[in-house]
Amino acid sequence: MAPPPRTPAFDAALLFALRPGARVWAIGAIHGELKHLKALHVRLGRAVEPGDQIVYLGGYLGFGRTIVETVNEMLLFRRAFVARLGVDIGDVVYLRGAQEEMWQKLLQLQFSVRPAEVLRWLIEHGMGATIAAYGGSTDEGFAAAEEGVMALTRWTGALRLAMRQHDGHTTLMSALKHAATSEHAKLLFVHAGVDPALPLMEQVDHFWWGCRAFEEMTQPFDGYRSVVRGHAAQPKGVELGRPVITLDTGCGRGGPLAAACFGPEGDLIQMLEG
Repeated sequence: MAPPPRTPAFDAALLFALRPGARVWAIGAIHGELKHLKALHVRLGRAVEPGDQIVYLGGYLGFGRTIVETVNEMLLFRRAFVARLGVDIGDVVYLRGAQEEMWQKLLQLQFSVRPAEVLRWLIEHGMGATIAAYGGSTDEGFAAAEEGVMALTRWTGALRLAMRQHDGHTTLMSALKHAATSEHAKLLFVHAGVDPALPLMEQVDHFWWGCRAFEEMTQPFDGYRSVVRGHAAQPKGVELGRPVITLDTGCGRGGPLAAACFGPEGDLIQMLEG
């Protein structure tokens, strides 16, 4: 997957600082698989405790056939968890993944120089399922691309409206963080990876696209003992080797959904699967 050109730095507000001393539950890419997410949530609901924090590692949209229901389930679980005594509203964190980034690009398709080409690329990488989930048609998208800017604006506007009709969906997509850090435990939580040659504050698009150098990384990145990611371009299941921990078990592409709990010192203490 070839990423678009990146910008040199990102807003520090998009980096979420996890609470020192908390256990952290990290959930891999879901990709619209409601069945696996609900099964994982049942197990997680029994295991998670007040004081714990939960990080969804991006990749909620795309591929699966129950995308709207998946987002609903994420919001419902958050609501139930933060209602518990001793749980703070910031104890559930959602990261931006490649699918969420592509969805935002899709909703701005009318500004593209070659919209039909961009739309085709997005569909090839999973966006067709998300378009359908929000009541859109890819054929109508291509027709609008041929017709021009006004037609594309109407098409993307209809998708925006459809998303707003699902309570909480637009708010969630506008509040996604780029990464989360556990400074005390020296863990960095991301969607797909980092560029080892760049400092944390210059990563931007590498968080959701990753890069070849990350796949070959053998030394800790920027002072973190491990980078925990939820998505791999070629998922091989859970990989626990330092300095990279991968929780992509192929959910949405035929595999289950994985979650891992890290203790206050950054040690892996429990794995769940749904």
